[in-house]
Amino acid sequence: MSKEETIESLVELLSSNDYIDSSDDFKKEVYTRENEVSTSVGYGVAIPHAQSVSVKKPAVVILRNWSGIQWGKDKVNLVFMIAANKEATEEHLKILSQISTFLMNDSFRAKLLTAESPEEVIEALNNEEDKENLNDYSKNVKKDSGKYLIGITSCMTGIAHTFMAAEGLVNAAKERGMRVKIQTNGSTGIENKLTKEDVEEADVIIVAHDVKVDTSVLGNKAFLDVPVKQAINNAEDILDRALKLPSKELDQNTSQNDSSEEYSSKNDEESNDNNNFAKAFYTHIMSGVSYMIPFVVVGGIFIALSFMFGINSSDPNSDQYNVFAAFLNEVGGNSAFELYVPVLAGFIAWSIADKAALAPGMIGGLMAANGGSGFLGGMVGGFLAGYLTRFIVSKTKKVPHVYQGLLSVLFIPLITTFGVGVVMYFLLNTPMAAFNNFLTSWLQTMRGANAALLGAILAGMMASDMGGPINKTASAFGLAMFAAQVYEPSAALMVGGMVPPLGIAIATLLFKNKFTNQERDAGKANWVLGACFITEGAIPFAAADPLRTIPANVIGSAIGGAVCMANNIALQAPHGGIIVIPIACNKPILYIFSILLGSLITALVLGFTKKKLDKKEMDQQMAGGII
Repeated sequence: MSKEETIESLVELLSSNDYIDSSDDFKKEVYTRENEVSTSVGYGVAIPHAQSVSVKKPAVVILRNWSGIQWGKDKVNLVFMIAANKEATEEHLKILSQISTFLMNDSFRAKLLTAESPEEVIEALNNEEDKENLNDYSKNVKKDSGKYLIGITSCMTGIAHTFMAAEGLVNAAKERGMRVKIQTNGSTGIENKLTKEDVEEADVIIVAHDVKVDTSVLGNKAFLDVPVKQAINNAEDILDRALKLPSKELDQNTSQNDSSEEYSSKNDEESNDNNNFAKAFYTHIMSGVSYMIPFVVVGGIFIALSFMFGINSSDPNSDQYNVFAAFLNEVGGNSAFELYVPVLAGFIAWSIADKAALAPGMIGGLMAANGGSGFLGGMVGGFLAGYLTRFIVSKTKKVPHVYQGLLSVLFIPLITTFGVGVVMYFLLNTPMAAFNNFLTSWLQTMRGANAALLGAILAGMMASDMGGPINKTASAFGLAMFAAQVYEPSAALMVGGMVPPLGIAIATLLFKNKFTNQERDAGKANWVLGACFITEGAIPFAAADPLRTIPANVIGSAIGGAVCMANNIALQAPHGGIIVIPIACNKPILYIFSILLGSLITALVLGFTKKKLDKKEMDQQMAGGII
């Protein structure tokens, strides 16, 4: 039994019992969460979960498998699928989160594994709830050691991992006789909120998170910064490491040599970034790109819509002039497009140095857009603003607190903006604008085999890891060219994103004997996902059979991308799939042909390389229950 089959079965169980409206929508949310970080939490347990508008009422589906299910790198015997709706009450979400913490108890898991009926499962849950109150972190502490642990936990959805990490840290602290208080940043808001008094009294601080959290309450005290899953699986080791950190406030002379372990602080995050510079660099760029993309998409679609009235329909001096087309062009071209480079730069800077860097970053980005250095210049401006702000902040730590507010809203942004402005105006814009012009001219003159090769590379990169770093690198190049008004790469990139799910959908139709019933059902959803340029529909298939699926995706996408750019197909909207092709593409029929060609090749490669299912696999059934 595979992870994908398990998820398919549990979603179907929710649907058949009328807990969800749309299996496809809920499944998409589950996989989105799964792809962010594995929901295998150790202890032989996985907790796939999602909060979705398709959920009618909150529910938990339980599956037990004695032989074990491969869940990423782990094998699990118990799978709890949590379904919460967008309107779920705070009480519902608390209950679902509480169940997650029960699974860390050995005896509770044993009861579930040996239960012979749904009633026994419910009885075990009720007994566990009676025994323990999740939010009372001071009960049952062993002999007081005199030390005090505080922390913050936060995961992507704030339903399961947040509270399991808190429970893991609480249990580890109790074993050492420590007082403990863990703030949980969950889906219902902040609970057990830390106070300044807690921070002052704390001997050790741990922040376990997968998303950015506000650590301002910690001031300048050292804390151990770890992913949520480490706190769940290795809380004892995490606490051991945290106890070795300096417990007093850090200053600019504190170095990592003061401790044998890594630490972080509100104003000393650079110590972590130096050890993981490549990861930090990628994170900062993706922060900027994620905030920028809506501006690019909205702007591109509005401009494309204005062209429906004529290529010059927004020009008042043209015979084609149309007032509605002028309105669309104003919204898309003169507003959304004017903002996306400043937004990119601003949120790169914000990712590095928080709010104080936002204004200098956006100003640097606008200078890049106006000065001709465009997307690439905006990226440089964002990094410059972020790291310059961080440097200035580190040099003003000893300024009296009464002046800190004035520093953060006036002097630091003013000094940083001046520095960024000087670099952008006198040093960066002119050479980078020249480079952009050269690259633009080169791409515009690219024809035939050269264009086909570039299209194959870009589309193949998009399909290779379906949202990973290779995909993001290709996307960043495409966005840079889009900013320079070179639209052919955008067309090839969208081919690379649409072909994998469409190719898999075709394969499940043409080669039914090589896919399980669940995979064939998932293939139906891929028709819609692929048409809408949502590549994630291919991820479950790639995870289940990477050696066959990924090469098939890359081959089909590369051929489709090559055909696309060889025919000089341009796309003036970098997202939207089939919805934008009729209005944003210069050769829509030929473009659709290149997508279908790539999809068919992916389907054939996948179909001919996969093995037929044996009878046991075809007959394999799963069982579960709803509580």
